[in-house]
Amino acid sequence: MVNRKEAHRVFEILRLLAQEYSEATCALHHDGAYQLLVATILSAQCTDARVNMVTPALFRRYPDAHAMARADLDDLQELIRSTGFFRNKSKSLQGSARRLVDEFDGEVPSNMPDLLKLPGVARKTANVVLGTAYGIASGVVVDTHVGRLSRRLGLTHQKSPVKVEKDLMDMIPRDEWINFAHRLIHHGRRVCQSRKPRCEECAFADLCPRIGL
Repeated sequence: MVNRKEAHRVFEILRLLAQEYSEATCALHHDGAYQLLVATILSAQCTDARVNMVTPALFRRYPDAHAMARADLDDLQELIRSTGFFRNKSKSLQGSARRLVDEFDGEVPSNMPDLLKLPGVARKTANVVLGTAYGIASGVVVDTHVGRLSRRLGLTHQKSPVKVEKDLMDMIPRDEWINFAHRLIHHGRRVCQSRKPRCEECAFADLCPRIGL
């Protein structure tokens, strides 16, 4: 249970996030659920900016699950090489595409259990697709920014993304889950950066244990 003082602090953090980043959305460029799925798989251990440089050519060559399922693996690897771990990612992309074609008529499912059946898809990727493509708040996206900032803000002390997500889901109202992740990611990129957080510019400084709350 969250005590009243902490609940008020969480409310203020959510309010200020909404005030500072009201227009925050997913930074991965995509057109539809399938492209978002592919881009999110590619974003593992890679910046969104790099993924956005790679995906236009990738989607021209393989625009949907049917095309990706038939892709030449060597060609696919070359197209995504600069995102890192390209061999594993290419296998995940083709494996998920084949599963989509075989079991879901090439369409990306809109529920967590079916998404988790896809190669290369864990809860973070599934939450991105469900929240951004379908508007379904199935959980909280926990990427490196969300994990780091949630710990800095004292919203969790966990390091495992699954445990961080559980703490956030217990603390944050469900109708805020999708926007909370988008907004916190933007804050992590712009202000609360990993090596040198710009605390003097932070709207949440008075609410942050790092500053001595």
